[in-house]
Amino acid sequence: MLAHLTDTARQLAAVLWQEYTVYRDRTGGVVIRGEHVQRWISLSATGTRDEVLIRVGRILDGGTSAPARAETVRQLSSGTGELAAACRRLLADMAADAAVPAAPYAPRPVRPQQRPVRKKAKARVALWVLLATVASGAVLAALVAYSSYSAAAGH
Repeated sequence: MLAHLTDTARQLAAVLWQEYTVYRDRTGGVVIRGEHVQRWISLSATGTRDEVLIRVGRILDGGTSAPARAETVRQLSSGTGELAAACRRLLADMAADAAVPAAPYAPRPVRPQQRPVRKKAKARVALWVLLATVASGAVLAALVAYSSYSAAAGH
């Protein structure tokens, strides 16, 4: 089955893309990588004898494969043309899904009484409170020293 799957994958790759790499994956399936289109197609045997699971996905910037975005099951004996049409449909569906922009992130509105206070703002307030306390202590010490001096001098 693996030899037949590999031959079918090579024929399918030649129909779909001019540049491709065909290799066997860890699960025993066959992968067709099209680096120039940043897509991959996986063919793997299913539980029945003549069926093949076709999955398609993207190739990420670093060269790693993203998880499959679409999949279908077809008869392996149906021929390269029908398998190529199924792959093209899956690739088109995946491209259409990628073209639809995702909903922009909309943060929840913050109520005025529940506004988050940042740590820097808390530290800034604590510093001002500390400086005000020290300054008022210095003024109080100066007043005590002046009244003591005035009392001693007899004024």
